[in-house]
Amino acid sequence: MGGLGLVLVAVAFLGLINVAYDAMVNQESRTASENRARTREIALTVAEVADQPTRIVAVARAFEQLRQEMFKELDYHSRVRVRIWRQGQLLYNSSPGLPDVLPGHAAPRPAGVYGWVSCIENNAAAGLLVERSHEIDDAWMFTWSGARFLLTPTLISLPFLLFPAWLIIRFGLSPLRAAADAIEQRATTDLTALPESKYRELSPLIGAINRLMERLNQRIEHEHEFLTDAAHELKTPLAVIQINAHLLQSRCGSGEAPERLLEPAIGLRDGVTRATHMVHQLLALERTGTDSGDRSMPMIAFDSLLRDRVAAAAPLALQRNMEIELCAAGSYPMEIHRESMAALLDNLIGNAIKYSPDGSRVMVGLAPYSEGIRLVVSDQGPGIAPELRERVFERFYRIPGGDDAGSGLGLAIAERAATRNGGVIRLDSRADGTGLVVIVDFATPS
Repeated sequence: MGGLGLVLVAVAFLGLINVAYDAMVNQESRTASENRARTREIALTVAEVADQPTRIVAVARAFEQLRQEMFKELDYHSRVRVRIWRQGQLLYNSSPGLPDVLPGHAAPRPAGVYGWVSCIENNAAAGLLVERSHEIDDAWMFTWSGARFLLTPTLISLPFLLFPAWLIIRFGLSPLRAAADAIEQRATTDLTALPESKYRELSPLIGAINRLMERLNQRIEHEHEFLTDAAHELKTPLAVIQINAHLLQSRCGSGEAPERLLEPAIGLRDGVTRATHMVHQLLALERTGTDSGDRSMPMIAFDSLLRDRVAAAAPLALQRNMEIELCAAGSYPMEIHRESMAALLDNLIGNAIKYSPDGSRVMVGLAPYSEGIRLVVSDQGPGIAPELRERVFERFYRIPGGDDAGSGLGLAIAERAATRNGGVIRLDSRADGTGLVVIVDFATPS
């Protein structure tokens, strides 16, 4: 039960304390009530033998012995005095050592002296007068014997109280747990409304959650629209600046412009190229994250898409005298979001080419494994240290000390695209400890 169980135990404990406190506060009234009942019981019993003084004494002693037997195991030391008069003559006194007048409970008394409550029953017809005085022993409440006497019934009944409470809480909160499980099992991007609850008490909570998810969904959509619109708006001026940078550079090279402008022209071109690449990466990141809750993806031949993306990256590899080796024997149809999967392949293959030295080889493999299909992209570059392999999936994170002109979005795009297509991406190194191996596992339905 967790926290609810602790609450129940705390409530039960407070209840036990309340029982003990109530017993101490009401000790005088309880003792007075008991004393009246006992006095009347003795008076009625001895009235039947009023004409036999010996029997009267025997009956009184029997009552005293019975009381001692009752409280023997409780270690209850509270004293009782019973006195019986017959025809005005004291016939029986159970405690002759006590003073004739006993201290009252409310009256001031010396330390260590407890109060008494007294009751008198007068039977004029039989000529009998019975007086019973009972000592109020407050200190007994603080002994182990007193605590056991007061709390044992409550402790024995506690399991019978907690078990029904546990059942009520367990079954009463089951709809809330079901709603929590439904939310827990959702993807992080699934903000669709929860089904309405048939329980009136739970309906306000479900309604509040649905309204919150609706507001979050609207906010995310606005952010997506802003990012997409901004990226699209930037593409046109960046293209114009890039054309002018190329024109300026070509004129500097042909002598139409001063040679001193050549270096700024090259810097301008490189900066615009990097900015254009960043815009394209932002658009790709946006596309890999939108509509991820849509499961109606078409069936596409993964191996065919992979061949197309390798062919698209081949010219870049040829410029650096690099080889791309593709190993994808067989056909692998999958439900794929084509645009995001293309972004995944372009970034992984592009990074492998970008960070590998000239004349090296990039290996791209697609093969089945125990739970589905595995994509492997291996290069001969510097690799990534094991302690940084989690952080490189963060947006705009770049490895310290690197001199590349990347945007820090490539692996973030790859991870989001893999997640959108039901894959899990991880990084490793080659068998000889060099390079970087990117592994993407796509689990397929059995």
